[in-house]
Amino acid sequence: MKISAVIRTAVLASCLLPVGLGAQQSGAPDPRARLPQGPATITSVLNTELIIVEYEVVAAADAMPEDKYEFAPTNGEFKGVRTFAQEVKHIATTNNRFFNAILGTSTPAASQFEAENGPDSVKTKAEIMQYLRDSFALGHKAIATINLDNAFVPMKSPATPFLTSSSATAMFACAHAMDHYGQMVEYLRDNGIVPPASRQRPPANPPSKSGN
Repeated sequence: MKISAVIRTAVLASCLLPVGLGAQQSGAPDPRARLPQGPATITSVLNTELIIVEYEVVAAADAMPEDKYEFAPTNGEFKGVRTFAQEVKHIATTNNRFFNAILGTSTPAASQFEAENGPDSVKTKAEIMQYLRDSFALGHKAIATINLDNAFVPMKSPATPFLTSSSATAMFACAHAMDHYGQMVEYLRDNGIVPPASRQRPPANPPSKSGN
């Protein structure tokens, strides 16, 4: 696929995604205010994707009360799963791994557990939320370095062998975070909390009209 075709595909995706952002947490800033303006570039398209992911993940993390941060589902087959806190820290930790790879930097973890779930010293909700926000800030910094000249050039030290370029790494970072966002949604709903990004939406399965 030619680079121009890649950009057209990514631009189309970025145009469609913001439609679902109409339902926001009351009082939360509208993420669309941060969306890049002007002609689309590979940098602006990737940044748009990350802004949308950041909004949903950070809002979901903030929606869970601190006393539920150690919650993990038990009603079903959930043996050995991460707690909510570990889900959030895992997203942040993996963000750091991916985006540091784009920037050509890295910070080795003290243990395999910390390599997956972040530093043990990050414990409170406030600390975890800051750790998460900082990881997305790093992401925007990394994406700002991506352009058509380097987007598909093999990196010297990729975060994982199958992500050889900065553009692939940035896109997969968004996909990975949304994968775990889906798991966070499960945890929130198990505690009677509707994820902020899903509030004020019309019912997906409205009751049938009488007589139908």
